Amino acid sequence: MGKTRRRVRATGAARKRALAAAAACAAVLAGLTAVPAQARTAPHWELKDTGTTAVRFRGLAAVDRDTAWVAGTQGTVLRTTDGGASWRNVSPPGAADLQFRDVEAFDARRAVVLAIGEGEASRVYRTDDGGATWTESFRNTDARAFYDCLTFFDHRHGLAVSDPVDGRFRMLSTRDGGRSWTVLPDRGMPAALAGEAGFAASGQCLVSSGPKDVWLATGGASRARVLHSADRGLTWTADDAPVPAGDPARGVFALAFQGRAHGLAVGGDYRADQPSPDAAATTGDGGRTWRPAGTPPPAYRSGVAWLPHSRTAALAVGPTGTDLTTDAGRTWRTVDTGSYDTVDCAPGRGCWAAGEQGRVARLES
Repeated sequence: MGKTRRRVRATGAARKRALAAAAACAAVLAGLTAVPAQARTAPHWELKDTGTTAVRFRGLAAVDRDTAWVAGTQGTVLRTTDGGASWRNVSPPGAADLQFRDVEAFDARRAVVLAIGEGEASRVYRTDDGGATWTESFRNTDARAFYDCLTFFDHRHGLAVSDPVDGRFRMLSTRDGGRSWTVLPDRGMPAALAGEAGFAASGQCLVSSGPKDVWLATGGASRARVLHSADRGLTWTADDAPVPAGDPARGVFALAFQGRAHGLAVGGDYRADQPSPDAAATTGDGGRTWRPAGTPPPAYRSGVAWLPHSRTAALAVGPTGTDLTTDAGRTWRTVDTGSYDTVDCAPGRGCWAAGEQGRVARLES
């Protein structure tokens, strides 16, 4: 489901499907590592015609290989259920002035989208019928708040994060799948650094894994940090990440975790004329300590996702390309030069990417 990763024990037919998906993932990795990039028979991003070039999609939820949701500028939400062969415009009515930056989908019919911005521009909508109708379930009334990202632990419990209000990041919580929301008390939230904020760049500044663990990526301050909560956002710890910071345009932009321990962080400086050295890091202890990648991506990256059924392979994307790691984030190499802002892989099989000019692609082998 979107960016939530839940492990289940497979038996019988389920185990066979899991093994088949794992074999398919292995084939993808073999192709990416063994076949020259110019060979179009190798696994690669295949662009899907969304019918628009005027929208930038920074929100993405991969349900499976056939079904995906994207959300972006001009209040646009699209959905495909046939692998990207066709897209249905399921945008909420009256939302043309909003900027959707995150979407979390439970399946082909149920999804939650987040619009970002100051004050009432920050809103949450939910659909239960594939986008035929939407319900606005939250509208921010605090002019000081600016919501950046969403994440769900399961079909009921989720969080949304705002940039600091009164010196602390603000957490919005739902217990009914996004139908209603409550601001959590901030007593367990560490004080924010001067200038610290989240980046609404890919819907991956707030990510969860398992029933209660959630991580928040930050930047814009003297140092980049990753905050962790093991109780669905009630209490938090904060640890530094070795990603460039010290400027409002730099920090950790996206996180990806598998289980409670193994995580990836990517980011850098989003300005095209600025370098982004050391723009990736890894953790093996749930974010308590982070190590810089030995060979990081060559430029700023705004999205990252683990490949299905792999403990060591992941993709990172940004405006200048896609990078692959096969050693759990220690080294990265560029495998595609197309522009994407976000990437998501379904727990079964199916990886998608989305970005500027209506670009959406699916990983093909």
